Amino acid sequence: MVEDFPKLIIISGPTCSGKSVLAVELALMLGGEVINADSMQVYRGMDIGTAKLPVSERKGIPHHLIDIVDPDQEFNAALFRVHALTIIRDLHVAKTPIFVVGGTGLYVKALLGGLFTCPPSKPELRQSLWEECEKRGPSFLYQRLSRLDKKAANSIHAMDKVRIIRALEAIHLTGSPFSELTGKHGFSDRGFLALNLSLNVDREILYTRINRRSMSMINSGLISEVERLLKMGYSPELKPMRAIGYRHIVDYLKGRWNLDEATRLIQQDTRRYAKRQLTWFRADSDIIWVNPDDKPGIINKVRAFMQRLDL
Repeated sequence: MVEDFPKLIIISGPTCSGKSVLAVELALMLGGEVINADSMQVYRGMDIGTAKLPVSERKGIPHHLIDIVDPDQEFNAALFRVHALTIIRDLHVAKTPIFVVGGTGLYVKALLGGLFTCPPSKPELRQSLWEECEKRGPSFLYQRLSRLDKKAANSIHAMDKVRIIRALEAIHLTGSPFSELTGKHGFSDRGFLALNLSLNVDREILYTRINRRSMSMINSGLISEVERLLKMGYSPELKPMRAIGYRHIVDYLKGRWNLDEATRLIQQDTRRYAKRQLTWFRADSDIIWVNPDDKPGIINKVRAFMQRLDL
């Protein structure tokens, strides 16, 4: 029965919109727990650049799927779903309200609707694509993807190496356009009742917050964090080390640009990332947009959902 499905309260939205703090407030109110849905906060030792909420600010609320893998370990939407389903099952049995919180739209979509199946990856194919990317640049592979699957290319940033290579790999393995594979699946393996809230922050306010937080990360020790990761032997070419903030500081340490320029680029690329996040979430018709300052309205929606009343 549908009524037996776990209830999930999703809190999504762009970076710097206040998701983590709001989730703690709501979890405190309902006695709930939080499942992280941010693709970077799963990595140990990457705290400042991923904007993890400090333990002292979690107010005793258990947070799951934070610090569960090392930067050189594989993690993706499929693994996230496997881990999250186990936690959701246990919390559901315990009748504990479940909050899924994060800005990685694919993780949320995969959790709610599953993932399409693809033939097993071929290590030599992936290695070849990565080597070609390093030699000729991501724009070269992006142009290839545009020729093979324009629709898929339009949904991927031209510098997103991981997603470009993933799409090309799937096309090679299946002989079908990547957009067709995802479209056929439709992310429709529903097994939850979900209240999908996304935080709507004025664009200028959001960009101001991003600029300030980028400065705060630098002042709070992001450079030292990156230096420590490099000293631990983590390659700057690892996927998490190529994320916003980390790759910029690596290039600063290499002398590619000074700290002011690195900071400016972190701010710029974070703003662009927020814009892509908004584009993703706005394409989801299931999302209910809320003003994070309207706490009473959000609380009413959450309580109504938990009581199965009209939203």
